Parts: sequence; C-alpha cells; structure tokens
Amino acid sequence: MSRPLKFAANAVFAIVVLAGAAWTATALWFHLAGLPLILGWALLAIAAGVAVYARARQPLLGWVVVSLAALLTAGWYATIRPSDDRDWAPDVARGVKAQVAGDLVTLSDVRDFHWQDPDHAEERWITRTVDLSLIESVDMLTSVWDNPEIAHLLVSFGFAGGEHVVFSVEIRREADESFNEIGGFFRQFELVLIAATEGDIVRLRTNHRKEEVRLYPIDLTPDQQRRLFLSYVTLAQELEAAPRFYNTVTANCTTVVYGLAQVLNPSLPLDSSLILSGRLPEYIDAQGVLAGEGSVGDRRAAALITPKAQAAGEAADFSEAIRRPSAP
Repeated sequence: MSRPLKFAANAVFAIVVLAGAAWTATALWFHLAGLPLILGWALLAIAAGVAVYARARQPLLGWVVVSLAALLTAGWYATIRPSDDRDWAPDVARGVKAQVAGDLVTLSDVRDFHWQDPDHAEERWITRTVDLSLIESVDMLTSVWDNPEIAHLLVSFGFAGGEHVVFSVEIRREADESFNEIGGFFRQFELVLIAATEGDIVRLRTNHRKEEVRLYPIDLTPDQQRRLFLSYVTLAQELEAAPRFYNTVTANCTTVVYGLAQVLNPSLPLDSSLILSGRLPEYIDAQGVLAGEGSVGDRRAAALITPKAQAAGEAADFSEAIRRPSAP
C-alpha cells in the first residue's frame, strides 16, 4: 500500500475509534449514572488501545476488534427500553387516552392545571368528550423561549361553543430530570402526548414562563380537521399500548406532528423547518394552509399573543381573549 493510502486508512480507523469511543462514553454517562466517569473513560481507553494495537499488528484485526466492540455496545444499547412506569414530573405524569365512538371522542387525562408559577400548579386531570362534527378551527401555536429558530409546537382544535383542546408532543421527564438536548439523542427521555386546556398549556407559556407565543389559524377543510384530530387520537392510543423514546431530531414535537400531518398529504415534503421549528410559518404557508392576509412576516407579527394573554390574566374567557384582533 502506498504511503498516502496507508495514511488515509489509518486516519479513517482513528476517526472511527474516536467517534465510537465518544458516542459510547456519552451513552454510558446518561444511562449508567452509578459508573464513575473516570472508570468509563478508562475502559474505553483500554478498548481503543487494544484496537490500535491490533491494527498495528494486522490491519484487518484492528477492524475486527472495532466491530466486536460495536456489537457489544449495540447489544447493551438495545436493552434500554422505553417505559411508562417511572416517577414522572407532575406535568407529564399522564399521557392523554382516547376512545372513539362514531363522531364522539372521549379524552381522559386531559391536563387542566392552574399554574401559580412556572414550576408549581394546582393539579387537575379531567375527561372531555368532543364531537368531531363540531370542530370549527385548527390553530398552530409556536412558543419560543430562547433561540428564535427553535420553537415548541402545539396544535389547538376549536369546537362549537368555544371549547378548545390542545395537543402537545413533549418529552416525558422524570421528577428529578430536566430537559437536555444531548440526552434526547441517547434515549434519556420517553415521548408523551399531552392534551390540555388552553387555560393551562398556553397560559403557562405566555404568563408564567414569559415565552414568545404566536397563534396561527390553519386553513383546513372540515374533513381535514377531522382526520388531523384522529391522527392525534391514533398516536395517543399507540403510546398507551407501547411507549416510545423522544429523539431531539427524529421524534420531537415537530417531526412527530409532521408524521401526523401526512394523513392530510402523504407527499408532504421534508424541510429544515422540521428541525429549525421557528421557521414553521413559512413551511405551512408554502403548503397553502396558513390562513390570513399579507406576507408571512405580517402574519407572524399579527400572530403574537403573549401580550394579550398577559393582559387577560386569569380571565375565564382566556381562549377568546388571545384571539381578539389587536388594537390598531
């Protein structure tokens, strides 16, 4: 083998070993909390050293060692299974459950908390029966807490009489956990579908967390509204039957909703806004279903509801208040 090719082969081997060691160390860090960090790194250093030594003696042998290490790691990682039986944080302690009887859908474990501050609430879980033939509106809400390129997505269904049901795909944290983007790549969190009242889940973000929340009406036909609602029902039933892991990229609040929306359009295109969710209004507008007039920028400005929500405070007509046109 020529010297350049040998150098390239050694470089590829080194990259594979280093990347594999870094990935394995991170996975161990999240899942074997009782394992001292220095011991984990020592074990990985020994394994990497064995692979490098084996390659120095016989190039093919080095790859054999790396492959065996990868198989062992994959075997261990496959034992990490999602669960619905943990000591959950109160706000995600229950995923919504759904039963369908014709046009009537009964949702149990709908969250209707009364929040005192961002971390404490008077807890209340309720049951709601809704009539699919009475859906009058679908609204997309985006909530930004820091980087404007990243937003949490909620979808609110409005029914005749003024009732709203909001669905939110979220991480299911344990009581002693906080969200960690990196952990979301390593099966640290389960996925949960929360159904909630707007007075709970929207007011929490606007009035207590002080997030930048926008509400965008979505222009769907009655049949599309019904099918989208039922796609959430199906997800609720699937998660009740078999829990899943959250993933920061492939199974988050936006990508899961993308999968649900494919019920409306199976050829719905992939787009960077599924990761950079702050750009969702542009994506929705490109599909022709973002309601309103003017440019997307105009509609983005008109969609801001945080000031309206804060002005409404604890008013009973919260859902109506956040939809009132802003004063000119």
